[in-house]
Amino acid sequence: MIKVGDKIPSARVKHMTANGPAELSTDELFKGKTVVVFGLPGAFTPTCSAKHVPGYLAKAADLKAKGVDTIACLSVNDAFVMGAWGKDQRVEDKILMLADGSAQLTKALGLELDLTPHGMGLRSKRYAMVVKDGVVKHIAIEENPGALDVSAAEKVMAHV
Repeated sequence: MIKVGDKIPSARVKHMTANGPAELSTDELFKGKTVVVFGLPGAFTPTCSAKHVPGYLAKAADLKAKGVDTIACLSVNDAFVMGAWGKDQRVEDKILMLADGSAQLTKALGLELDLTPHGMGLRSKRYAMVVKDGVVKHIAIEENPGALDVSAAEKVMAHV
């Protein structure tokens, strides 16, 4: 599992653009930037939609004022779902909605969560990371994927 001081592994994710899904490498995403990444089990799920994304949306200006270049939401969903969820949540350009459809990055981070018994398949644990120039400076992983405490925007603010 990824930890403070580790470099983010090279992987490819997707995000929705006006021209459809576009690929983005982790190298492009993190090089020379301060990025807050929060991962969650799934788009349109209760805690993720009612609390996790709205919390980062509410704190987006504060995080940017503290030097965060990008706020990214990562989920094991496809780019179409993440794009639709971003519109539903009205994230505009405040949060980059990243799709890790095959869980390539999630597995490389060691943050996968098997929700097969609940009919959801392989997903991501709920977490938040502060990454500076590709190196993890802070990581907080929720013990319970339905809870929102250590990975909430308010908690991450203290680590930027």
